[in-house]
Amino acid sequence: MKINGIPYRTIWPTSDNTAVEIIDQTKLPHIFTTLRLENMRDAERAIREMQVRGAPLIGVTAAYGVALSMRDHASDTALAATCSVLLASRPTAVNLRWGVERMRTVLAPLSANERADAAWQEAARIADEDVSINAAIGRHGCEIIRAVYQNKVGQRKKDSVNILTHCNAGWLATVDWGTALAPVYAAFDAGIPLHVWVDETRPRNQGASLTAWELGQHGVPHTVIVDNAGGHLMQHGMVDMAIVGCDRVTARGDVCNKIGTYLKALAAHDNGVPFYVALPTPTIDWTLQDGVKEIPIEERAAEEVTHIAGLCEDGQVRTVRLTPQGARAGNYGFDVTPARLVTGLITERGVVKADAGAMRVLMP
Repeated sequence: MKINGIPYRTIWPTSDNTAVEIIDQTKLPHIFTTLRLENMRDAERAIREMQVRGAPLIGVTAAYGVALSMRDHASDTALAATCSVLLASRPTAVNLRWGVERMRTVLAPLSANERADAAWQEAARIADEDVSINAAIGRHGCEIIRAVYQNKVGQRKKDSVNILTHCNAGWLATVDWGTALAPVYAAFDAGIPLHVWVDETRPRNQGASLTAWELGQHGVPHTVIVDNAGGHLMQHGMVDMAIVGCDRVTARGDVCNKIGTYLKALAAHDNGVPFYVALPTPTIDWTLQDGVKEIPIEERAAEEVTHIAGLCEDGQVRTVRLTPQGARAGNYGFDVTPARLVTGLITERGVVKADAGAMRVLMP
């Protein structure tokens, strides 16, 4: 995707292959800056502090973290320790485990002398695969948007397709294209008139800060709304479909995504609005069935709820307190949407129902 007309990925190796660079997403939308990751601890910190975020990008960053570690220490002990540290950085997104375990599987049979080059090549391969996967998600999802558009034209309604999304599941959550926004970009580039309702997504405001920023960079019409406005818009026929991303999907189709997704799915179900989830197949955790009972939900720092950062009139970004001094805050990062509320799963292999039988076609 492009920033001020210049094409970027969210993560890329340096020209001399000695480090990795990322976009620091904690500074967006007010400041665009990049960071250099020179070792595994830098990668772990970037994941934990959400300088990179989004399940696919977390997985790729972890893969590069393994590669950076193998450059300096490539023994069996070092490989095991590296994987352990990276796996502990964020508990919910399954792509983290997938990326780390894929690197371990490739590197474990090799000698210590072979691991550095092999790790760098495998991490780059995982990054390129992510781009191809997300482009395919975009193509499949575009056909759904096209069908909605053609139906609207036939009913002589407003021609623009109104799509609601939650959190950021766009280019910034992946290496390129995105998951939930990949169909939006594909449809927009194909000339289909559309408009995106962007949930602000408290407490970290990834919708208001990141989704709105990247949609604006690409020229996609959009409107930022408070998190609780989605149901009202659906009641008044102002949402044609919802597309969200996810951090984990169980084998029977339960979806774990940013906190607040479940409430949007309930509102969509009550108002007959199609509710789609876009995901790469590595996000499916085939070892789990019941998402509510089995998926670990990350609890983050209370300060994300009690404080907020913004651009002041003097051009400085500052953090201010929202709550009374001493007020307690709970910060659950994710919730689980039961499969019964999901219209379909948009994957790189096609669109399927969110149930165990239909999802078996996605098994490699």
